[in-house]
Amino acid sequence: MHTSRFNTKIAAPFRNFILGLILLLPFFSSAQEKKEVEILQAGALVQSPHIANAQRLLNDVIIKHQDVLMYCDSAYTYEGSNRVDAFGHVHINQGDTLHLYAQKVFYDGDRSFAQAIHDVELHNKDIILYTDTLDYDMENDIGYYDCFGKIVDSTNVLTSKVGKYYMNEKLAHFTDSVVGFSDKYTIDSDNLKYNTESEIIYFEGPTTIRDSANTLYAEDGWYNTITGEADLKKSPEVYNETQLLKAKQIIYNKENGDGFAYGNVHLEDYENRTIVRGNSVQYNELTELATVTDSAMFISYNETDSLFLHADTLRTMPDTVEGENIVKAYYGVRFYRSDVQGICDSLIYFTKDSLVQLFRNPVLWSEMQQLSADRIEMIQHTNAPDQILMYKNSFIIAEQDSGMYDQIKGKDMVGYVINGELNNINVDGNGQTLYYAREDKEIIGMNRAESSNISIRFKDGQIHKIAFMKQPTGELKPLLDLTENDKKLADFKWQIDLRPVSKDDIFREPKTQTPEITEAAEK
Repeated sequence: MHTSRFNTKIAAPFRNFILGLILLLPFFSSAQEKKEVEILQAGALVQSPHIANAQRLLNDVIIKHQDVLMYCDSAYTYEGSNRVDAFGHVHINQGDTLHLYAQKVFYDGDRSFAQAIHDVELHNKDIILYTDTLDYDMENDIGYYDCFGKIVDSTNVLTSKVGKYYMNEKLAHFTDSVVGFSDKYTIDSDNLKYNTESEIIYFEGPTTIRDSANTLYAEDGWYNTITGEADLKKSPEVYNETQLLKAKQIIYNKENGDGFAYGNVHLEDYENRTIVRGNSVQYNELTELATVTDSAMFISYNETDSLFLHADTLRTMPDTVEGENIVKAYYGVRFYRSDVQGICDSLIYFTKDSLVQLFRNPVLWSEMQQLSADRIEMIQHTNAPDQILMYKNSFIIAEQDSGMYDQIKGKDMVGYVINGELNNINVDGNGQTLYYAREDKEIIGMNRAESSNISIRFKDGQIHKIAFMKQPTGELKPLLDLTENDKKLADFKWQIDLRPVSKDDIFREPKTQTPEITEAAEK
């Protein structure tokens, strides 16, 4: 009796639960039931004698499954499944946008999957994918191939050995032997993605892009096929027959010519044999203007020697003569070449004339000589001595021994350099000289003379001969009679501590630096 009462209490709820499940079964069965393949049209229907549970459809076949319509010459359908094997001029239409064409399609409606074979074309609005074999996930709208394929839109053609096309994301992913082109560019890569809506290419791995003006190379970044904009992020280069740009990152716009380069920038001009380096470069390809900051360095090279120059800011621009450039350097200029070194506040270099102009407190060193003036110009000649032109408050100093300096002072000077050595100087206006006289290579005294115009010749870094164009005044004093005041002309300033001693020393911070640029250098 005890057991009977216990079962009665439990049995009633249990029966209600079972009854509820029975009532719900038709609902679940209906929800999980898949819609079967429908034969809308066929010229003939034949039971296949070779394939069990299969029937063959012939002539103008039309089949429907859910939102998929299939057209073909003939097909096999299979009892108990939603599989269709279609042959001959197969056309699958899904929704309003997808059209798949092939000579053969194996369709599995239960998996929402189709494999298209031979002369395959996948059309999606303005995009067409061509390949020989395509696997298509119809539920997720993804098509993929591994036997070479091609995607074509209104402007671009992209081919690869392996590819995936994500219709919903409007994205095509190409790998292995990727080639793309339009009337604006060609591209070679191993791994890139193409947004079919924005027409922007994203790439990873070695990629080369060629447009009408330049070749772009990088291993990471993107390229806009419409505007020519590019962001090159790994080992990037932009180059043509005359120029090369390298950096850690290059941002480039072909349409307006603007470019930005960051990190270890290297900009080389092959025609003018110049290199500009820095950590930040802004340039315009159309105007050929470039501004370099942050560790900016300019290099002018030839077969025999190179000039290394540093300043806070460098600017390069085209000269009026085609193929020639102008380089401007601002603030804290320091430069080194094996035969000449110098400092100044600002500088202009004209490649056409091999002319260098130094402004505001310029100082040059050549061998033993230190040259200074309000403004200095250097002109390098191919078949003639190089020239140094010094304007206003010109001063030349050469240390002969400890505390003993040969000195030349005047208004303006013109110096001539042969084989890297100062050969002779012409002083024009207010000429003064102070030099140590020698006898059998021994210093016997100090000559001091003044004349408005003086011509001086050097030998082994020392004053060898002096010619006074007008009647000079002067005297020779024995060494023992010299006072400290006798040993220096007015405004004497020996600045050997500022002299750059190597190409790396140009980055040494100068002791003095003016905040503004000279008016002449700004022009």
